[in-house]
Amino acid sequence: MRAAGPHFDILIVEDEALLVMDLEAMLEDEGHRLVGEAMSLSEVESLSLDTPPDIAFVDIQLADDSSGLDVCRLIKDRWPSTAVVFLTANPKMIPEDFLGAHGVIPKPFSRSGLLSAMRFIQQGLSDPPPRQDRPQSFIPAPAIDRAWARG
Repeated sequence: MRAAGPHFDILIVEDEALLVMDLEAMLEDEGHRLVGEAMSLSEVESLSLDTPPDIAFVDIQLADDSSGLDVCRLIKDRWPSTAVVFLTANPKMIPEDFLGAHGVIPKPFSRSGLLSAMRFIQQGLSDPPPRQDRPQSFIPAPAIDRAWARG
């Protein structure tokens, strides 16, 4: 996983503009860089990024009646090294295998919940397994839960 130090390049796929602004501010305050944002599958398809994002935060229900599940498939095809983390109020919509995504941060979430989840994900991507206990604000995909389990 490529990242400058402990900081990551982030893609946000979310159709609620206020939530995008909040996410961007929270993540940039922590030193991460927003490299793209999109509100729908078609907007992700048209993205032109110089390098793949390290992490993509993806809502399940997007603009233009598009699905975050389709966005996840596209991201995993286009940028296989990108860690996808779903953001949704209905985690039950995610298939059991998470389509290769790393996990989900259920909505609504607080600033502290998002940042705790982000630190956990950061540690897991940079130097697995994460050193901190898994926060309640992050539900890992079964494969990631196994891979990041601490001895």
